[in-house]
Amino acid sequence: MEQFFLMALFALSMSISPGPVNIIALSSGLNHGISRSVGFVSGATIGFSLLLLLIGLGLQNFAEDNEILFDTLTVFGVTLILYFGYKLLKFDGELVGSEIPVPSFFQGFSLQWLNPKAWGACLAAISLFNLEQSRSDLYFFVFLYFFICFIGIGSWSVFGKQAERWLNTKKRRRLFNSLLGILLILLALFLLVQNFR
Repeated sequence: MEQFFLMALFALSMSISPGPVNIIALSSGLNHGISRSVGFVSGATIGFSLLLLLIGLGLQNFAEDNEILFDTLTVFGVTLILYFGYKLLKFDGELVGSEIPVPSFFQGFSLQWLNPKAWGACLAAISLFNLEQSRSDLYFFVFLYFFICFIGIGSWSVFGKQAERWLNTKKRRRLFNSLLGILLILLALFLLVQNFR
């Protein structure tokens, strides 16, 4: 029971903590609503769960042996995060004909695979709970993490939708989206520096 509690607490803290995926989910909830954000949230949840499963089955050994591949994935991930940050910075606050794209299932899925934070969370979980030693524990943790991850990322979309009542003017919405854009760009640069230092 204690192991279950610790696993759930780890999954919740990692899923709900700020990061590129959650900031994009927040922006999507604000600018496009919850129902149009479900695809991105689902893609991010499935992408992370699959990454966690494969790392638990030994993918990290492959990644360590092919460092250039991991570096390439990081660069693609940073580029995708910068793209979303740029689009948020350019947003003029007008929702009709908005230039902010609705993030897709595929973008959510691939962003987890390209996100060093996701890799770090997976590696930490595998090590912390010794999941390489027990397939049944690994499968249970992936199953548990899937549901908690969906709730964690989805809550950011819900929060974005709820923030809409305070961001009910074009100027406020533009300012908030600019702040999110700057935050995404800074996160992308931080991840890039952290990976290549």
